[in-house]
Amino acid sequence: MGAGQPTGAGERAELVQTLDKHRGFLRHTVRGLDDEQAARRTTVSELCLGGLIKHVTGTEERWMRFAVGGAEAMESVPYDWAGQFRMADGETLAGLLAAYDKVAHETDELVSTLPDLDLVHPLPEAPWFEPGAGWSVRRVVLHVIAETAQHAGHADIIRESLDGQKTMG
Repeated sequence: MGAGQPTGAGERAELVQTLDKHRGFLRHTVRGLDDEQAARRTTVSELCLGGLIKHVTGTEERWMRFAVGGAEAMESVPYDWAGQFRMADGETLAGLLAAYDKVAHETDELVSTLPDLDLVHPLPEAPWFEPGAGWSVRRVVLHVIAETAQHAGHADIIRESLDGQKTMG
């Protein structure tokens, strides 16, 4: 499929393989599209296929910064909350996919080499997190897997609405 194909068994390899499987579903969903199709909204939501690629890239990157350095590291780079789900002028699907591949490779390397998946960082303050809660690196990776899988499903709906193509089936 994609960026990381660990050869060994074990928890880290399984986490990377599972994440890469869902990344592959998402990548497959946008195969053969041009930039205009990737930017087109096909439902009443703000979502478009290119925007979903952009969102999962940013989400994965931010959470991996958290895994290494906690909430401060996660929030150290400005993030376009409003624009994360749509393609901006000048963005291309190829460019978004290249950025996703780069982040995926970095994540795979990080998960494979971090000293301790049990390391816990306090979560950033946000209405959707319990005050004072923390997540382990393992939980962060599981969260990224869940986010990627959820958005791959969203992408499949958008693609089917766009031109009838489906990721599976």
